[in-house]
Amino acid sequence: MTYQPATNFSPPFYLRNPMLQTFMGSRRLSCGGKQSMIANAEKIILTTDDGVRLQGALSKCEHTHPKGLIILLHGWEGSINSTYIKITGQRLFEDGYHIFRLNLRDHGDTHHLNQGLFYATLFDEVYTAVKQAARLVSKMAVFICGFSLGGNYALRIARHWRQSEDSGPQNGTDLRHVVAISPALDPAKATDAIDEHRYIRKYFLTKWQRSLGLKQRLFPEVYNFNYVISLPTIRAMTEHLIHHYGVYQNADEYFAGYNLCGNALQSIRVPTTIITSADDPIIPVADFYQLTPNSHIHRIIHPHGGHNGFIRNLRGHTWYEDYIRHTFV
Repeated sequence: MTYQPATNFSPPFYLRNPMLQTFMGSRRLSCGGKQSMIANAEKIILTTDDGVRLQGALSKCEHTHPKGLIILLHGWEGSINSTYIKITGQRLFEDGYHIFRLNLRDHGDTHHLNQGLFYATLFDEVYTAVKQAARLVSKMAVFICGFSLGGNYALRIARHWRQSEDSGPQNGTDLRHVVAISPALDPAKATDAIDEHRYIRKYFLTKWQRSLGLKQRLFPEVYNFNYVISLPTIRAMTEHLIHHYGVYQNADEYFAGYNLCGNALQSIRVPTTIITSADDPIIPVADFYQLTPNSHIHRIIHPHGGHNGFIRNLRGHTWYEDYIRHTFV
């Protein structure tokens, strides 16, 4: 596993606060302007063999020689229309890539597609949807970029992907590179860190409460979340939902189901880059230093950047967009 301090990213002093970086990462100022990716988007429902339906959007660029297909995975309580997904997708779309944005279950406007609740341990449905998305554009190099929880999924996909089984002449897909930005390695620690920050906790509580309320209105005969949405922390809500609707003994057992610390990534054989920051207020940086070495993984740890931030200027340009454009070749 290679490690790069990445001193080439040094935001101006007025953008170095990790909370400011985190806030700007989700509410970037350059959401206006060109919207050609959105204008060219085709909504697609991907269905697994088990009948799970996930929604995505495919935008085919009009370049004569497209560079490949990039699959973007959003973070928890985000969606294919999250600002960071749309801006990153637009810039890569302009650069000559087809873009596929995937909604996780119960994210975006997809709560009606499945009766069952979203759990981050539901890996198979996301993996299957990504494989299906990779085949939407035949004989094309495929790249994956995930953010936060989407970064956790991206790393699990890289770990599970075997080129001999999942790509080649029989289906035309070729996974070239995976990038995970601010990935959650230890979900238990990330949850507790969210709860420790008042504004971050409020942000996620509000979005999750809205999501659960919508799910209850769609399936009132199955769910009653009136009590759980009154709980004051993400940890307490998770414990309650696991107890009443989950298949785990408690939240810690659930979190362990998608923990990627230690040697969890040592079997990855796909070129993979992990990007994080030492000042991330949600994801502890120590977990990245303690990963078992793997020659296929390139680990970049910035001194600054917050969570999903890495903002270079007030226009909302990010370091990772330039990095992706030079790496996805």
